[in-house]
Amino acid sequence: MSDYYSSLGVDRNATPEDIKRAYRKMAAQHHPDRGGDTAKFQDIQAAYETLSDPGKKSQYDNPQPQGFPHGGFHFHAGSGFPPGFDDIFAHFGFGGRPAPTKNKTINLQTSITLEEAFHGKDMIANLQLPSGRNQTLEIKIPAGVSDGTTLRLNQMGDDSISNLPRGDIHLTVQVKSHPIFQRQGDDLVKSIEVDCIDAMLGKTIQVTTIDNKTLDINIPPGTQHGQTLAAAGYGMPKVNDNRFKGRMLIVINIVVPKNLNDAQKTILRQIQL
Repeated sequence: MSDYYSSLGVDRNATPEDIKRAYRKMAAQHHPDRGGDTAKFQDIQAAYETLSDPGKKSQYDNPQPQGFPHGGFHFHAGSGFPPGFDDIFAHFGFGGRPAPTKNKTINLQTSITLEEAFHGKDMIANLQLPSGRNQTLEIKIPAGVSDGTTLRLNQMGDDSISNLPRGDIHLTVQVKSHPIFQRQGDDLVKSIEVDCIDAMLGKTIQVTTIDNKTLDINIPPGTQHGQTLAAAGYGMPKVNDNRFKGRMLIVINIVVPKNLNDAQKTILRQIQL
C-alpha cells in the first residue's frame, strides 16, 4: 500500500485543512488533463479519500482500531448505484446517553463528489441498529448540498426500548475537494489559460461546466492576468430552490511564450514601435 501521507506531501500531524490544501495542489499538478500521470493522480485521490475521512484515517493510522466492531453495516450489492457506494458510511457512533423520552440518535457520515453534490444523490443501504434489527435506509441527498451539512432522518434510528419513540439518524455529508473547480458558496471557480495574443486581441473560447456542458466564453480585448469573468447560472444549484444556480467564475491565467525565434522577436519590436 502507498504511504498516503507521502502521496500528499504532508506529515502525520497535518490538520484537515493542511490535507485539503495539499490535495488541491497535488491533484492540479498531476491531473491527466494537464499532462499528469494517471497512476499518480489515482494514488493522490485514494490518499485524500482516506485521510480526509475521520473513520478511514483512523483505520489507516491504526490497523486494529478500538470501538464499534467492524461489520456493523451491510450494503446491497449490484444495486445500480455508482462504484464506491459500499463505503458511503465511513463513520458510525452513538450520541451519548439516550434522552429519557426517546431512544438513541445514530450519527452517520458519508463523502460525495462535487458532481454528486451538484446533481443530488439517492442512497440505499442496510444498517444494523443497536437493537440488532436491520434497518433499510433510503436517503436523498439534495442537489446543492454544502460540505458539512447534517441531514436528519426523523425516528429512523435506535429502537432498543420498545415503549419509547425511536431515535433519529443524523447523516453528515462531506463534499470532496475537486481538482478543477473550487466552491465559493453557490459559485464555482475555474482557472483557464489564455494565450497573451488572444488576451490582447480578444477571442471566443470554449469552457466545460461541472455538468459537462460546453460554454462559449468571450475573452474581451485587453483582458488582464488574474481577471475574473462570470457565467451566471452555471454554478451550484441553490439547495432550497434548484431552479436557481450560482455563477461559474472563470479566472484568466495569461500564458506568455518562452521560446520566440529572432524573426518573431523582430515582429514584436516593430509592433511595439
